[in-house]
Amino acid sequence: MGMERGTTAVHTNSNEAEAGIRRFGPVAKLPAKPILNELSADDRKLVKRRVTEPVECMFDPSFLDPASEQQLRRAWHGPEAGANTSNNNKNDDSGLNLLETPDDEVPTVADERHKFLWLNYCRFRVQQIIAEHSGVRLSEKAVAELLRWEHAADQARNDLVRENIPLVLAMAKRARLTRVDFADLVSEGNLALMRAVDKFDINRGFKFSTYACRAILKSFSRVATRTARYRGRFPTEFDPALEKGDSLELKHAEAHQDSATELRSIVERNLAELTDVEVKVIRARFALENEAAANGTTNGNKTLEQVGTMIGVTKERVRQIQNKALGKLREYLEDEFLAG
Repeated sequence: MGMERGTTAVHTNSNEAEAGIRRFGPVAKLPAKPILNELSADDRKLVKRRVTEPVECMFDPSFLDPASEQQLRRAWHGPEAGANTSNNNKNDDSGLNLLETPDDEVPTVADERHKFLWLNYCRFRVQQIIAEHSGVRLSEKAVAELLRWEHAADQARNDLVRENIPLVLAMAKRARLTRVDFADLVSEGNLALMRAVDKFDINRGFKFSTYACRAILKSFSRVATRTARYRGRFPTEFDPALEKGDSLELKHAEAHQDSATELRSIVERNLAELTDVEVKVIRARFALENEAAANGTTNGNKTLEQVGTMIGVTKERVRQIQNKALGKLREYLEDEFLAG
């Protein structure tokens, strides 16, 4: 699998190269296992993904100039360029502190252009490494270079996303979508922003904010459409209490009623050969002498102490009589089951 769209090779002559998206397919092979084993888990995943998935970059003809790397390094305000990183380090992932960015720190058009050029130059270098190892295993040196440029690209992408998160927050606050959750808007907007960073072409002559705003607005529209479709199917808010069915409770009640009816029949016919005292205890403890048993409930059952008072023994003695009677009933039911 090779280059797609503008499908010239990576080593294109500078006179023939044209700006645009370059997508280079996975043509290299995994490095040897000893090399992979020396990498961290995250780096191993990164190398495996790079030999199985294509890599894209917004190509610029200047990338073919041998001096472009140093020029872009000097212009890039990030760790890879060796410049002051205090501005990047103070930005957290939320982007909330960026809402207070002073005017003199707002990136200029030139700064923005250099940052996107550096991001895509890093990805272009990854494409070169993959192309140079077409059909062969990545060497240890190639893996090191690949990871270096991948990490540089990730750092550049993350910085660009963080710098523009306030754009998502501002647009979400201004969006008049009353029935859409604000968190959903911000989430979709952030995803749209990340995709916009990957697809933005600085050679078209407009600012990134113009391109990103359209992408974010489209994502808001998708959220609104999805929410409206959901509310059309489910007009009320989700209520777990309403979702709980009573089928399980009905099955339990039915099983309990059947058990009580069967127990009543066994005791009345004395199929388990219980003594008179045992029959009295079982009837009192399981309310087999009233309507509760017929309805499958046990609201009329007596306590051990109440049964003991009724027959003139202690509650511990009632417990012993009950356990002996239950043992006889269990033996009868097991015999019936085996006979059936």
